[in-house]
Amino acid sequence: MAIFGRNDKKGLDDANSYEAKKSEGTAATVTDVGAANGEKGGYNGDNLIVDGPGANTAEGAVHRSLKQRHMAMIALGGAIGTGLFVGSGSALASGGPVGVWLGYILMASMVYAMMVALGEMAALYPVAGAFTHYAARFVDPALGFAVGLNYWYSYAITIPTEIVAATIVISYWDTTTNAAVYITVCLVMIWLINFMGARAYGEAEFWFSAVKVIAIVGLIILGLVLMCGGGPAHDAIGFRYWRNPGPFNHISINGGDDIIEGRWGQFLAFWNVFVQAAFSFIGTEIIATTLGEAQNPRKTVPRAIKRVFFRLLFFYVGGIFIISVLVPYNDDRLLNGGGDATASPFVIAINNAGIKALPSIINAVLLISAWSAGNSDLYAASRTFYALALEGQMPRIFRRCTKRGLPIYAVLITGIFGVLAYMNTGGDSAVTAFNWLYNLSAITGIITWWAILIAYLRFYYGLKRQGLSRDEFPYRAPLQPWLSWYGLIFFTLIILFNGFTVFLKGNWDVSDFFAAYITLPIFFFAWLGWKIVKKTKMVPLDEIDFHTGRRELDELAVLDAERFKPEGKFQKIMGVLF
Repeated sequence: MAIFGRNDKKGLDDANSYEAKKSEGTAATVTDVGAANGEKGGYNGDNLIVDGPGANTAEGAVHRSLKQRHMAMIALGGAIGTGLFVGSGSALASGGPVGVWLGYILMASMVYAMMVALGEMAALYPVAGAFTHYAARFVDPALGFAVGLNYWYSYAITIPTEIVAATIVISYWDTTTNAAVYITVCLVMIWLINFMGARAYGEAEFWFSAVKVIAIVGLIILGLVLMCGGGPAHDAIGFRYWRNPGPFNHISINGGDDIIEGRWGQFLAFWNVFVQAAFSFIGTEIIATTLGEAQNPRKTVPRAIKRVFFRLLFFYVGGIFIISVLVPYNDDRLLNGGGDATASPFVIAINNAGIKALPSIINAVLLISAWSAGNSDLYAASRTFYALALEGQMPRIFRRCTKRGLPIYAVLITGIFGVLAYMNTGGDSAVTAFNWLYNLSAITGIITWWAILIAYLRFYYGLKRQGLSRDEFPYRAPLQPWLSWYGLIFFTLIILFNGFTVFLKGNWDVSDFFAAYITLPIFFFAWLGWKIVKKTKMVPLDEIDFHTGRRELDELAVLDAERFKPEGKFQKIMGVLF
């Protein structure tokens, strides 16, 4: 089989099929047109030259070593972290029980809109870099560069923040040892996992995510028991806290000294929760960074994406509902807690019920969550940098891989960011600088979601303009294009109004303003800078390339289906579960 050939019999048959459909007036598919045009093995350099004979032989290539169960758990683990276990407490304090629950429901629906759009493109073009590549291919190479650069920076700078979070959690048990010791241990372990390659990363994330899933399932079940009066005190809480202190909080200004009363104050509190919820979901898209190293992505990506809805519904919407009924939003511990289990609304509910020992267990889960997040941050950032190099937007050296398929230089330059964690052990000025770096990167995740939907809408309308059908795609996103427009509009509003509190009367703060909005000019400077220097143009809908590389990916999918068949009882069980 000529995987990278143009003139084999299959290609001629597909071309004839295309011409026949064309003469009959039948809608052609992308595969038909790709065969008729005769594809070449690469796009914008070599990003679509997938692994196999002739794949990036000069520099090596990443290997497809992530199994279906790895992909499923990576997709799941990206939606469970300290944001759910701890950060949800501040959201509850801000918006009240109904406000926080509605905010997370709406945000879950928008993240689902983004993920299904990403899933359709990812299943069709499972290439390294994914959304960076889609933005360049379907919109403008300058947008692809801006998204990739900002995404890489965002996750690279988050590595040290997760390491610091892990050391804060450890201080729950040990307050005497210098934090630098635990920073070193966590950093070295994250480096080791990532330098061992994608297989080691996937295996680690599989078990880390399994622990988080078991923990949140157990907490939800425990919450239902406590809600119904099954705790030691046999106090049936029910919806008591939805009535008193009430379903919605009012937004506070001037450092909490003043409150905006009435419906307007309640709406602003709800909107603030809405923005906070957006940050809690960042990381759901990480699965797209694994596409270049996933086994049989045409099968594993659709399966992972189809289950995103139920994961978001159960873990986030279900988990937030439980804390909304168990803890009053005016509990001082929600606001005064630190970064460990004491600030978790789940632990507050457990303590209120008189159950001992569980806080230490939850703290252990938080430690795993923080370390797992740092591990994923290094992986996602390094693969994004590698993808930028494949697109010709970073020096060629960063596309080089070892014989085991590790993009060694991309991992090295990204891993260096981890040492910034030591800044948090310095003086006040170092800590302030560290927090600023993190704040500058926070909104980038939502900008990435925005760019994914922009790319998908261009992809969708480009197909319509060129008369190509989506019927034979490996995965079709539902309710299109309306679901993508829904997500795009709300993500735009969140980006524009994420720092709205600084504009409230008497609440202006220069530092908060820049932390909320400085990412926008950085993003657009990267976009316009690349556009001006490289003289790129937005790709017209008539000229969007849907064909290059499709033939190779189609045939690779056939080979993958044979190469990666589950063997043995354990693999077959895992295939059913995940």
